Amino acid sequence: MNIGIDKIGFATSQYVLKLEDLALARKTDPAKFSQGLMLESFSVTPITEDIITLAAAAADQILTAEDKARIDMVILATESSVDQSKAAAIYVHHLMEIQPFARSFEVKEACYSATAALDYAKLHVASKPNSRVLVITSDIAKYGIDSAGEATQGAGSMAMLVTTNPRILQLNDDNIAQTRDIMDFWRPNYSSTPFVNGIYSTKQYLDSLETTWKAYQEKEAAHLADFAAFCFHIPFPKLALKGLNMLMDDSLSTNRKEILLEAFQASIIYGKQIGNIYTGSLYLGLLSLLENSSTLKAGDKIGFFSYGSGAVSEIFSGQLVKGYEKMLMLNRQTLLNQRKRISVTEYEELFYEEIQLDKKGNANFKDYLTSKFALTEIKENQRLYQINDKN
Repeated sequence: MNIGIDKIGFATSQYVLKLEDLALARKTDPAKFSQGLMLESFSVTPITEDIITLAAAAADQILTAEDKARIDMVILATESSVDQSKAAAIYVHHLMEIQPFARSFEVKEACYSATAALDYAKLHVASKPNSRVLVITSDIAKYGIDSAGEATQGAGSMAMLVTTNPRILQLNDDNIAQTRDIMDFWRPNYSSTPFVNGIYSTKQYLDSLETTWKAYQEKEAAHLADFAAFCFHIPFPKLALKGLNMLMDDSLSTNRKEILLEAFQASIIYGKQIGNIYTGSLYLGLLSLLENSSTLKAGDKIGFFSYGSGAVSEIFSGQLVKGYEKMLMLNRQTLLNQRKRISVTEYEELFYEEIQLDKKGNANFKDYLTSKFALTEIKENQRLYQINDKN
């Protein structure tokens, strides 16, 4: 049975901060960001844009009335949850008007959880071939003003429809995962920003890649030459490039190395402009690869390395389906270019703005640019969302 990604959508915020402006404000060399991290800008969210509005916008991009009538599971992966009890997937289920007899829930394991959601969706469809599962990743990465990770912030959501006979990517049955108990990146309930051991985390990322890849090779008798492209979790593009270079040993031909490096450059085009979107960064890389590569073709094998701090990693692969390019968006870059460029002062104001509740648990917000969906108010501690007709 062929199971995989039938549709894929993406949404980000309407505001962008250029890293050249941040470098000037922080009195640092712009090359530290453009070359050291391989980043150009990152998306910034106002208080009225959260993981639910982003998730709904990404899902709205791909779902038809038929999809909404047939979807029987909604899984939302995030590490930016807005509620310790109610799943963000339930809000999206409602906003999308998906038929009521669908299972909706939220999953968490740092940046890895979207892959876990995809694995679960695949198992569900295998047992119920007529099912359609909506897998969503949605996160807002915030590290703190003038922190070491400030330049790698970002915001965005990916939506993937998992079905039989997919029209974009068929997922192979070759997953291998690894778990290790480490403290490289974590955010306790009492903190609004994470604690990060940056150097340690990058070492763990690369070591997890190396050891999981070795186990994958042994299990599947695989070689890097088997792949037309390899997508990575991307905290920042330079780290993923180090990972790819580590995998490309001397047994790989010069031509194959060039093919993989060219594909890698296509896979980071969007991420360089949006920043780290945590659970969705691996799949944003896939989307960027598919919409920007000029060499991919049906049948090509794509490898994936998923990593979530704490830590869980997984390597798996998929095959491109004939006609996949018909399922993609042609004007994605135009939409990214339409984001409003803000100053560092404006970015800091948005960063520090917090929900101010009155004694009855109510709050209203300023009018900001958002996606089609917006958080409009909090009433008696309940988050209320509306569809923005202006969009």
